[in-house]
Amino acid sequence: DKHLRAQSKRKPAKKTKKAVVFFEVEILDAKTKDKLCFLDKVRHLVLFVSDPQWYPARQSIRLDPKGKSLKDEDVLQHLPVGTTATFYFRDLGAQISWVTVFLTEYTGPLVIYLLFYFRVPFIYPPKYDFTTSKHWVVHLACMCHSFHYVKRLLETLFVHRFSHGTMPLRNIFKNCTYYWGFAAWMAYYINHPLYTPPIYGEQQIRIALIIFLFCQIGNFSIHIALRNLRPPGSKTRKIPYPTKNPFTWIFLLVSCPNYTYELGSWLGFTLMTQCLPVAFFTLVGFIQMTVWAKGKHRSYLKEFRDYPPLRSPILPFIL
Repeated sequence: DKHLRAQSKRKPAKKTKKAVVFFEVEILDAKTKDKLCFLDKVRHLVLFVSDPQWYPARQSIRLDPKGKSLKDEDVLQHLPVGTTATFYFRDLGAQISWVTVFLTEYTGPLVIYLLFYFRVPFIYPPKYDFTTSKHWVVHLACMCHSFHYVKRLLETLFVHRFSHGTMPLRNIFKNCTYYWGFAAWMAYYINHPLYTPPIYGEQQIRIALIIFLFCQIGNFSIHIALRNLRPPGSKTRKIPYPTKNPFTWIFLLVSCPNYTYELGSWLGFTLMTQCLPVAFFTLVGFIQMTVWAKGKHRSYLKEFRDYPPLRSPILPFIL
């Protein structure tokens, strides 16, 4: 009893209080170095400049004038700054949502190709207006091209989850010029009245169709696998691994198999149509996708120490 009473008389241990850290924050213009604002005694901070002209989506806040933009989830206490912090503001320009960008990019080629396929007036000589080609590969090519872009539109609406909500408005003009221009160039020659089928005939066309469909299914499978890695509303990043779907087993050797399958689809379409503009479009697309794949591969290696070492960016063991 004495022991118990002695314990009850002891004073409760004092709780240690965490020191509250306050920051002094100044924000400068990244180009002119002019001071935009100064904040004193700041504990928590969501960095954006309050101005109707510069809504949050078009703002970039950086630790260095020429450095990378800070992420929305970055915490002031975890940044490499002292109690007096200097940040740099840069206007990213007018922004547009990624969904709008993709819908615009992919609707254009779909419509443009069909205009050439149906041979609307003022494209070919008047005697060919609203006529159809005598070659079945032309009709097959139209179905494959339309299928590809309808798939892309549906994936944009129902599959893809975007880590960044917007992109600069000026980029949409460049992107649309690329997709729409190539679609018109390819469609003009494939649907031309003087178009000739592939040199090896039906055998070449059938093999090309198999390659095209196989890669389209593979591309869709990868997009589903990547979607399942990121819960709705989350920006968490995980290492993608193969699933029970055999089309995802390529993850064992490639970091960005969606680009690998995309390349395969256009190689199949090139073989099917035996058309030089299609081959050129495939080559340009391959170069661009390789740049994207290498960047994604580097970010995986930097972010994940246990990232599988056997993987290549886009082509197994090659590139």
